[in-house]
Amino acid sequence: MNPKKTIVISLGGSIICPQAGEINTVFLKKFRKMILKFLGKGYKFVIVSGGGKICRLYQSAASKVAKLSNEDKDWLGIHATRLNAHLLRTIFREAAYPVVLKDPAKPIKKNWKLLIAGGIRPGWSTDYASALYAKKFKIKEIINAGNVSFVCDKDPAKFKNASIFKEITWKNYRKLISSKWIPGLSTPFDPVGAKLAEKLKIRVFMIKGTEIKNFEKALSGKKFKGTTIKP
Repeated sequence: MNPKKTIVISLGGSIICPQAGEINTVFLKKFRKMILKFLGKGYKFVIVSGGGKICRLYQSAASKVAKLSNEDKDWLGIHATRLNAHLLRTIFREAAYPVVLKDPAKPIKKNWKLLIAGGIRPGWSTDYASALYAKKFKIKEIINAGNVSFVCDKDPAKFKNASIFKEITWKNYRKLISSKWIPGLSTPFDPVGAKLAEKLKIRVFMIKGTEIKNFEKALSGKKFKGTTIKP
């Protein structure tokens, strides 16, 4: 990744809101400092926020009260991502575009430095939204900053013998995950986003977002700890 250009970050809601009722302010302070430093070097950013535990909390609560359609669950998730996005826009108030983006097709005023976006519509994940913004700005790379350091062949939380990938093709990556989008689904880069990124020939750099020094390496185009998913 070359420095001093526009970078799309798909920021996992799991590191903004790791538990229901808990906001990771320690991470947000470090993340804010890092982004402002890179803005000062001439970088531009599009940050797309995920929903995290607050998304799943609302989806679970509503499902206990009434039978929900996937569209209803998706809308709850979308509003959770937008709430997290508003949190980010607020802490970047001086540098960020004045509104949270909800539609990549809408025109954006020139001379922006930092765009913050959330979910768009049912069936479209925030990873998918990240790929759409990459397409809009003709960007071929996305940093996916979530709560895992690598793509693995199976869930490392359940299997101690899970193997990591430092590089993997989209074709092989998509064999590892579900092919269907389900509201609240948690994967390193979800099925609908993966399908679009593969089609657009986008490379995704998968890192653990809370590891700030490693995050800076990825932004600077240096060797970083993580997985590269490539066409």
